[in-house]
Parts: sequence; structure tokens; C-alpha cells
Amino acid sequence: MRVILAEDSTLLREGLVRLLVEEGHEVVAAVGDAVSLMKEVEERMPDMVVVDIRMPPTHTDDGLRAALEIRKRWPRISLLVLSQHVERNYAAQLLASNAERVGYLLKDRVAQVEEFLDALERIHAGGAAIDPEVVRQLVIRTTHGDPLARLTPRERSVLETLAQGHTNTAIAQKLHISLSSVEKNLNTIFDKLDLSHTAGYSRRILAVLRYLES
Repeated sequence: MRVILAEDSTLLREGLVRLLVEEGHEVVAAVGDAVSLMKEVEERMPDMVVVDIRMPPTHTDDGLRAALEIRKRWPRISLLVLSQHVERNYAAQLLASNAERVGYLLKDRVAQVEEFLDALERIHAGGAAIDPEVVRQLVIRTTHGDPLARLTPRERSVLETLAQGHTNTAIAQKLHISLSSVEKNLNTIFDKLDLSHTAGYSRRILAVLRYLES
């Protein structure tokens, strides 16, 4: 795929360029600030943008705002947003309108090369990739009295793995259970969370994450 990287850390940016090139991808631009990112995206129309949330010029949420603008103007471009820490509000903003072709990973995940590359492929294929730690934080911070308390430990594990963007087959493999068991657990989960009528793989993820954040 044709990729644009936006990361103000020169060391990480160059490392990502090398990794992606070695995997056969074309890095059409690598920049260190949000203004340059928008310019390059408009000129080059990449398949994928990998962007850090906190970038120049303000070092606050410039990368996120650029990602949201890219999503609005060019919805077919896949987006992977990187963050140093779990930022619940940022994750919610990114997923607010659509959970297709989008990912939110902590920077530590980049060091786990296979997981990082798998996330890129899932996003490029039209799916989503949400960092497991982000999902865990959302689950932990939900208030005691909400319907999540009704989930069994197995259902909670299936929910967390689903929210990371995995397919039913991948959930079965990761949790070492049968595909039919995954499907049964998912049906029960969405019944308990009143999401049983939510259609579509990515829309289910979005609905779950919105519910967890409420």
C-alpha cells in the first residue's frame, strides 16, 4: 500500500519507514508536523496515513485534528493514529462517525512488529484495529451498575477481543474456543447490551466502544 507517515520523533519516523519498506509498502512521504501532513495527503492521495496524535505546531492534538479532517475530506483513506498514552476522548472522536478503515494504537504496540503490521492490514482491508490496552481501560472505567456487570468472564473476554477489531475466527483462535462458541457468546453479549440489532462488523465495534465509554 502507499503510506504517508506523520511523526515528529525522527527516530521513530525513520524506523517506521524502514519497517514498511521492508514489508513491501511504498512510503510516499514522511513528515514531522500536521501542516505538512495535510499538504502531502492532498498532493499524493495515499492508501494509508499513520499519524501521531501530539505533533507540531502546538504539540497537543494537531495529529488527531488532521486525522479527523482527512477522514472528513477523503473517507477512503485508511487511518492509523498512534498515541503515547490511552486518551479516551481522542479514541471516541476518531470513532465517532465511522469505525471502518481506522485504527488507534499505543506507540508501544509498534515495537510488537507482527501486531502492528497485522493492524495495518486489517485497517487497509476496511476493518478496525483498537489497541487492547485502550479497550481494557474503557472496560475498567465503566461504572459498576451498567449492563457490563451482567457479562460472564468469557463474554467479557470475547467483547474485549471483538473491540480490538478481530474477526470471529481470530477471536476463536486467540481465546482457544470454537467458532460456534464465539458466535453464541457474541449473540448473548449484544442481547445483554441491547445491541442485537446493530448490523455490520465495524458498526458492532463502534457500538460497543460507544457503550463502554458511556
